[in-house]
Amino acid sequence: MTAPTPIRGYTASKDQLLARLRRVEGQVRGIEKMVDDDRYCIDVLTQISAIQAALDKVALGLLDGHARHCMHEGAADGRADEMATEMMAAVGRLMKRG
Repeated sequence: MTAPTPIRGYTASKDQLLARLRRVEGQVRGIEKMVDDDRYCIDVLTQISAIQAALDKVALGLLDGHARHCMHEGAADGRADEMATEMMAAVGRLMKRG
């Protein structure tokens, strides 16, 4: 017998999230081909910037779901401060790029 699938903050938008991640995956493969084809570096960097923006949208969606669902449940369980600290650490990691 398998355990029930937990409900996460992104459960309702999981299909959209997976579709966006598949698009990002395709963009990364496109950059790989650009490098293989010796494309102009600025063009490659432009595509990398587009991927970073797409991943940022994924991250913001996950943070929104976490804030609205997971933190709400955590607060109901008396873990509001712990959940807020955890989320802010995740935001800090996201902001430390480059």
